[in-house]
Amino acid sequence: MNKIYLDNAATTPLSPEVIDEMIDVMKFNYGNPSSTHSFGQQAKTLLEKTRREIADDLKVSPAEIIFTSCGTEANNMIIKSAVEHLGIERIITSPIEHKCVAESVLDMKKRRNVEVVYLRPNSEGDIELEKLEEALKSSDKKTLVSLMHANNEIGNVLDLEKAAKICKENGALFHSDTVQTVAHLDLDFSKIPVDFASCSAHKFHGPKGAGFAFIRKSSGLKAMIVGGPQERNLRAGTENVCGIAGLGKAMELSMRNLENYSAHIKEIKKYAVQEIKKAVPNVKFNGKSGTDESLYTILSVLLPFKNPLIGLQLDMKGVAVSQGSACSSGSPQPSMAMMLLLSENEMENSTPLRISFSHLNTKSDIDVLANALKEIAEGKV
Repeated sequence: MNKIYLDNAATTPLSPEVIDEMIDVMKFNYGNPSSTHSFGQQAKTLLEKTRREIADDLKVSPAEIIFTSCGTEANNMIIKSAVEHLGIERIITSPIEHKCVAESVLDMKKRRNVEVVYLRPNSEGDIELEKLEEALKSSDKKTLVSLMHANNEIGNVLDLEKAAKICKENGALFHSDTVQTVAHLDLDFSKIPVDFASCSAHKFHGPKGAGFAFIRKSSGLKAMIVGGPQERNLRAGTENVCGIAGLGKAMELSMRNLENYSAHIKEIKKYAVQEIKKAVPNVKFNGKSGTDESLYTILSVLLPFKNPLIGLQLDMKGVAVSQGSACSSGSPQPSMAMMLLLSENEMENSTPLRISFSHLNTKSDIDVLANALKEIAEGKV
């Protein structure tokens, strides 16, 4: 059976060039970057070269790129250090953030008594920036705003520049989880006044276990992992040189091919919307994911029937997608995004799926998916 992978928002397959780069580093560049001998300095040189190239892509200083194990670590580090070391008393966020942001915020509420304000998304899944401005003006407490750039489930995209400017005008710090958008969109942080952002390499054909935090210079953020001077004293521990090299190569490939990759994926997504509509009458698309306004890598589908086993059934047909469950009693807990966007009737009588694409997907992949959905909808499975 020819297997089809359509869960790229969860993780992506490693690019062959990334694998080759990492193998070379493991073979020939095994020194500790903190060592003063030539082996260590060779590794240090590679580390700083990668940092500089990533910084160039984002139009920032290399000193503002701090390597981490993943986006989750970066988000935890930023939110918790902002409270612990910058005197943040209030966090404005949304109820549809990634779990690592949501739980970091709740941890700070519980342990540090931080006030938390949630901006509820509108019926299309957007965070309305007028409400952000109102919330900022309603208190003099030192505030951190944490809003993701693109929602990892429904693909709605925040106007990052506008949100950042509102925060600046109101004296708040702004953090954005950019895990779904780094290397998929052309981000220029010299023009977007975001204070903090995050990245995970495995979202764009790099290795798991490598990511970074963007931390605006002179922010005052301090380390949450201590025990060494690595990463500008912001993240102790011997750096994952092999993983960081893979991250750098994956970002280089993604940025170099951004125009071609994005055009191809947009065409695949457009075709998927068209073919799924044909295969399953009355299908809906959650948030703005079925439109050009959403992130081009994500399509959130709402099937007009209840089937908690559909993820397994698709997998048996060789198609991998992510099953979001808008559930009734006895089914998995629904995601917060689905709970907020769907009516009670839709939650009881529909099935959400997240389909996510990469440049490796083809229209024939979509044909197989659409045919499988048609057979399941018609009870032929």
